[in-house]
Amino acid sequence: MKQLFKHSSLRDNRKGICGLHVLVDDGNWRNTLIDQAKSALRGGANVLQLRTKVSTDIDVLKWSKALRNLTRLNNKLFFVNDRFDIALASEADGVHLGQEDISPTMIPINIRERLLIGRSTHNIEQVTKAKKDNVDYIAFGPIFSTTTKLSSFTERGITYLKDAVAAASPIPVIAIGGINCDNVSTLSAGGAQGFAVISEIANSPNPVDTTKQLIAKFSSRVK
Repeated sequence: MKQLFKHSSLRDNRKGICGLHVLVDDGNWRNTLIDQAKSALRGGANVLQLRTKVSTDIDVLKWSKALRNLTRLNNKLFFVNDRFDIALASEADGVHLGQEDISPTMIPINIRERLLIGRSTHNIEQVTKAKKDNVDYIAFGPIFSTTTKLSSFTERGITYLKDAVAAASPIPVIAIGGINCDNVSTLSAGGAQGFAVISEIANSPNPVDTTKQLIAKFSSRVK
């Protein structure tokens, strides 16, 4: 199977995972799923993640293959949310697993050798477990209040993010939840190596410029 990135080199150097992750979503947004993806890539996002909550499996695979082609053309990483089977079928770089998804340790070794794995976490116990499971990056949040995804967890804040980064080290931490152009610059104080957004791009009247602004504001504060 043709792979754009060699996973062994990524695991030695996880810089390919850091920076802006844009979750492209099949919900009722200003911008279509494909427009979200194209705009994010044009704006310089390092990672695209397909997040689908209303589409059929057939449509999810169709979107996944389309996004795989787009990210290959732009030499960027592509992850599928929740579904490692879809990730494999579309030749994605990896799969992102939430706390309600299967554990990374339940994925067969031969499949783990073909997919990078991200894991959502919401407290230090979950961060520690994800690190033990040897995932490739750890998403932590919600850092700020968010209405995009229903969660029983309150906003974690920058101090809690800093604790998560320390607990996860050397695995990179991607900040999630309620991040926008107004607060993204504060993430550097927590030590996050990257951050993820959904609605900030999906609902933007100018998603390319918004992507560029997010990256610039985050990067300007990261030493």
